[in-house]
Amino acid sequence: MGVAMTLRLTAEQEWALSLPPRAEGVSKQEAVVVRAIAEAAARRVRDERVRALSRKGRARCAGLLDRLAR
Repeated sequence: MGVAMTLRLTAEQEWALSLPPRAEGVSKQEAVVVRAIAEAAARRVRDERVRALSRKGRARCAGLLDRLAR
């Protein structure tokens, strides 16, 4: 099921929004919405990787971190 959405833009915003799709030969939906979703998903994956690396680092350096906290 798709989601319909109406976005009210000024003429200047509309013009700015139309530049990337025209330059890339894709629709506004592809250039803006679909890519925004993909980028948000990619950020989430990167964030998860950073959290996992942080957990590993904290576990590996727990003794040092405890001493520094005192």
